[in-house]
Amino acid sequence: MDDAIRLNRFLARCGLGSRRGCEDLIRAGRVSVNGVVASDLSVKVFAGKDIVMVDGELVSLPDETITIMLHKPSGYVTTMSDPQGRPCVASLVPIDAHPSLFPVGRLDFDTTGLLLFTTDGKLGHALLHPRHHVRKSYYALVDGMPSLKELASLREGIQLDDGMTQPCEVELLEGTAREEALALMGAAEVERAFDEGCADGRISSKSFKDAALVFVAIREGRKRQVKRMLSAIGHPVISLHRPSFGPLLLGDLPRGFWRSITNEESALLYETIAHEDGFRG
Repeated sequence: MDDAIRLNRFLARCGLGSRRGCEDLIRAGRVSVNGVVASDLSVKVFAGKDIVMVDGELVSLPDETITIMLHKPSGYVTTMSDPQGRPCVASLVPIDAHPSLFPVGRLDFDTTGLLLFTTDGKLGHALLHPRHHVRKSYYALVDGMPSLKELASLREGIQLDDGMTQPCEVELLEGTAREEALALMGAAEVERAFDEGCADGRISSKSFKDAALVFVAIREGRKRQVKRMLSAIGHPVISLHRPSFGPLLLGDLPRGFWRSITNEESALLYETIAHEDGFRG
């Protein structure tokens, strides 16, 4: 890992506990960096270069790295712990065996689909960095039927409160394509989401069949970006699912389950970002 990371995150990846728990270790004066007690939570370290000790014992990141994909269900926050006591994705992945696992990016509480985890901080950072433009695809069940003009505006880029979006891929799914996508999303759960309403406002569609299913692929990573884009054209998202991240496909992995990525998938993942900045896994 060549990039400096916050000390509490480093300690968490070393298996010393949650980030909040590691903050407590720092506040208690039990952590030193290069022989100096670390009392500032903003301290950053370089793994493999700085000497970090807890209670006088040297700590370091595990040598072995692992990368897994999780089929995230709805109703989980993408954090490794939550002070509000909400269900966390940490309970769905093998953190006991691999305590330094962390999620690469986030999916909203009610969003389902492919969520990547890794113990490789350099890889995780690279996959999220804007310069690598990693493609992420989504199926979005939206209120109403977007017009061709509205879909075209998304493809070209639209103005959000934090600036213009980059051009993206957008396609209205109908017929067999719609049914296949709904099957991957879990049609019964998606229909329940329709019945429960839309977080961004009242649903005007009279029935589940009236709601449109849209495929969207973006290469940015702004907070709630797909939901905000679709709301901006007047079609708020009812249910959102991510079937792919970069070259990785969720496939038929059951909801709530995880699996290690294959050697071939790992190679493809590294190739996705290797051409930028001389990155090597």
